[in-house]
Amino acid sequence: MEELDPLARIPEPIKHTAARVEDWLHEQREAIALRAGRLPAIVAYPGYGGDGWVRVLARVLLVEPGGERGAQYEDVRGWRSFTSLSLNDVDVTIEGGGVRHVVTADRGGVLDAIVPIRLDPGWQEVTVSVPGSAPVVAPVFVVDPATRFGIVSDIDDTVMVTSLPRPLLAAWNAFVLDEHGRTPVPGMAVLYERIAQQHPGSPFIYLSTGAWNAAPALTRFLSRNLYPAGSLLLTDWGPTHDRFFRSGKEHKRAQLRRLAREFPHMQWLLVGDDGQHDEELYGEFANAHPQNVRAVAIRALSTQEAVLAGGRKHAETRSMHPWVWSSNGGGLAKELGAIPELAVL
Repeated sequence: MEELDPLARIPEPIKHTAARVEDWLHEQREAIALRAGRLPAIVAYPGYGGDGWVRVLARVLLVEPGGERGAQYEDVRGWRSFTSLSLNDVDVTIEGGGVRHVVTADRGGVLDAIVPIRLDPGWQEVTVSVPGSAPVVAPVFVVDPATRFGIVSDIDDTVMVTSLPRPLLAAWNAFVLDEHGRTPVPGMAVLYERIAQQHPGSPFIYLSTGAWNAAPALTRFLSRNLYPAGSLLLTDWGPTHDRFFRSGKEHKRAQLRRLAREFPHMQWLLVGDDGQHDEELYGEFANAHPQNVRAVAIRALSTQEAVLAGGRKHAETRSMHPWVWSSNGGGLAKELGAIPELAVL
């Protein structure tokens, strides 16, 4: 039987009507932009990897010529980040560790590819390029095979207060405010830094239902508020191939399952809040993959935040793992530190 090439292109499934309409509109905008002289540029996001492989995350855009093309997008704030024009179905070259691979960016210009590259543990770099654009450095955190502990953290209302998912406030936060107008959750950065010091070499994965368009602002927010560097796992904006609008819950569910497959010997501290579906999703994952969960920490929203977020969504799904709740990072640190078998802090 012929061995399948993991880098081979997979035919796209039949698309939802909304996705076909979106693709048609994008093709018109792309053609106009190319005639106007726009050029391709790559915005790279922090990825991660393991023994002999890396997951490279980036987005290919069409931008005005001149200057540092990628910087034009990285400095965009507010609603303008959602009007950027992507370049779909373009071949992207990834180089690192003395090898080169060519993969294809998907709908939305998003590059999310696993490539067989062997790099030393820790933060490393690969280069990503497309025809007509200079190579861009993409950071990847390579997990040491001996590492057994990592952190998966939600972003909205877990590390920063956004009052999601109430539609009006969600739109305001996503399209109007930049990272300067977002408030960090008290004590969370200190908690994460203590965990990073206690467990050097442990990966931090920031898992959110937010769109890749917001990645530059989220990266600046995390850095400015002294959160440990980590990989972002966001989602694309707009319709998917099979539905009118993508499911944030399914995005998180799929990413958690993927982490369990990629790191079968890793145990994760899952951190979220009680204003969306984190308790439900973490409970499902912990029951399905008990060997991959160390503990679950839930940030309890204040009464005002809960009202703005549409109420609390306590789930009945629980696991036998330790679960802790508190309204801030200091409280979660105290609760986690009181459980000897966790060895988290």
